[in-house]
Amino acid sequence: MRAETCGLGPYRADLVETYWRWEQDPALLVGYGRQAPESLEARTEGMAHQLRGENIRFTIYDLGDSEPTPVGVATLLPDHGVRTAEFVIMLGPEARGRGLGSAATRLALDYAFHVTNLRMVWLKVLVPNMGAIRAYERAGFQRVGAIRQAGYWLGQVCDELVMDALASDFVGPTVVTPTTGTAP
Repeated sequence: MRAETCGLGPYRADLVETYWRWEQDPALLVGYGRQAPESLEARTEGMAHQLRGENIRFTIYDLGDSEPTPVGVATLLPDHGVRTAEFVIMLGPEARGRGLGSAATRLALDYAFHVTNLRMVWLKVLVPNMGAIRAYERAGFQRVGAIRQAGYWLGQVCDELVMDALASDFVGPTVVTPTTGTAP
């Protein structure tokens, strides 16, 4: 799937070292993640499990250069029983602040609603992370509540904001185009 500046492709075992490098970035560890370094060997062992799992994982590509460049990972953690999923995104440091997070999030929502047929996608974000909140809002998420004192931001207790996006609210064009049958 692709938009003007960004594309989503398969999660790839050959990129494990790149994913691992992003995951070791201290800016990503603020409030979430392991919050401790992980060896490349341990990350490689975990990759096999991730590739076999039910979660929907994408590599995010920057399409601004002559060749698509991997810049992050987007994941949908589905609950098939209720047709919802939690959304998680990770961007490498070189990709932040350029609109790629919003574009990738919008593509993931497009996939969730038009391919996987989910009815709702939700996420949690630490309240001080205003850049991420703005990116999620641009992609179509809405604020629905807070979990008080559920996280830490730079060593300080903070709230987590819960946001969701509903299939019924997802407006705008889809990049998913059927090859047979009638268009929606």
